[in-house]
Amino acid sequence: MMSVFPSTAAAKAAGRGKRAAGAASDAPGPPKSRSQRAAYLFIAPLGIGFAAFYFWPLLQTFFYSFTEFGAFGGNTWVGTDNYVRVLKDVTVWQALGNTLIYCAIGLLALPLAIGIAALLNRRGLRGVALYRALYFIPFVTLPVAVGLVWNWLYNGDYGLINEVLEWIGADRRYWVSDPSTAVYAIGTVMVWSTTGYYLIIFMAGIKGIPQDYYEAAELDGAGPLRRFFTITLPLLSPTIFFASIICMINSLQTFDLIYIMMAEKNPAIGDTQSVVSLFYKWAFIENAQGAAAALAFLLMLIIAALTLVQFRLQKRWVHYA
Repeated sequence: MMSVFPSTAAAKAAGRGKRAAGAASDAPGPPKSRSQRAAYLFIAPLGIGFAAFYFWPLLQTFFYSFTEFGAFGGNTWVGTDNYVRVLKDVTVWQALGNTLIYCAIGLLALPLAIGIAALLNRRGLRGVALYRALYFIPFVTLPVAVGLVWNWLYNGDYGLINEVLEWIGADRRYWVSDPSTAVYAIGTVMVWSTTGYYLIIFMAGIKGIPQDYYEAAELDGAGPLRRFFTITLPLLSPTIFFASIICMINSLQTFDLIYIMMAEKNPAIGDTQSVVSLFYKWAFIENAQGAAAALAFLLMLIIAALTLVQFRLQKRWVHYA
């Protein structure tokens, strides 16, 4: 309907336009932008902590790897001298070889934990919570206590392991003093103390596999071993992949057990030294922080490279249902 007052009609139309524009500006934003802001708020504490305690120390370590520290503080720029020292030092390559041995032994905890987890997930088994707690206790026990107890077990004069060996007619051995057995003795303790941690992860992963698959396989006549290799392992592969990365990184950073179990005058200390142990020796005993920083940075690159290889290879064996 046309108004008899053209100017009034134009004013009303302009008012309606402004109200419509104002309503549009006051309308709540799209849900996507709100969820993005909420996501940023949630990850902000983690991001700040990562930047302060990981990224900034990483930059500092990289800078210090090109410097040399004085006896009374301060540092001077030495270029790539620290990296040349690291690459030419025989002890570094020996420590790297020991570290790779620790890593290989540490990864043995994964098949052990998978086997135990499969056994504990059998239907009708009683006392699962008790078994799970017993396996998990070594992981939450202080490494100092673990090292001291295992030093007593390994003792060549009165250790329990040698007592058992002597009882069955075998010779006594000084497990952590003999260079040929010390690395494997410490690696055994690593496996013993970490199996419970991976056991909990694998038990949760097996619980997530639908029981329909097992029931269908039973109807087709598949036995326990065949169900394990054709159902459990393939569907557990994402969990195995995650655990293998964590296990590899932790094994490459082995330090505490070596520090506790190997005394300063132990004749096998050089044959058990890991890269992190050598880093500690250079940084806090020999006051060679620059070379230690270069060593730490190279270890980080090795861990990053091996992790990248694992991510590349996981496409061939990890099955995401």
